[in-house]
Amino acid sequence: MKYARLTKQQFEELHNEFINFLATQSITADEWEILKNTKPHVVEEELDVFSDLVWEGVLGKVAYLENISAQHMHLFHLTDKEMKLISVKVLNPDIDLNTSIGFNWFKKNWQSDFVEYLNASKAYTADKNLDKFKLIQEGAVITKGELYRWFDNIIG
Repeated sequence: MKYARLTKQQFEELHNEFINFLATQSITADEWEILKNTKPHVVEEELDVFSDLVWEGVLGKVAYLENISAQHMHLFHLTDKEMKLISVKVLNPDIDLNTSIGFNWFKKNWQSDFVEYLNASKAYTADKNLDKFKLIQEGAVITKGELYRWFDNIIG
């Protein structure tokens, strides 16, 4: 398995897609029930293959990721050739960007001496999607990129 198995909830949400996937494997609903009871290792393999296919599709389309912690924002723009990063560091230890109070403080004080910025870029390794997946595993979430673009216009 290249990425991570989808959760039960994700499988439930992709129920129809999974049925179509099984059909492409020439596995009927009856055969699937038999496999679950007699060959659990085959079931595990099919779940893993489907999960990887879903991840490949998602990762191939993702353009922005955000990883926001108490005092840091890591905003990524995933271009065709490289990963661009805008890093924001809040130097006020009383501020937690994950709270509405902390984020409101930041919106008022983003130009203060209590906030540092860093721009960086990094080429992908041989596996662009795996690079993206590792960022997600480290806590990044897929976004539409509003924050990244705002900062890019202001400090870029």
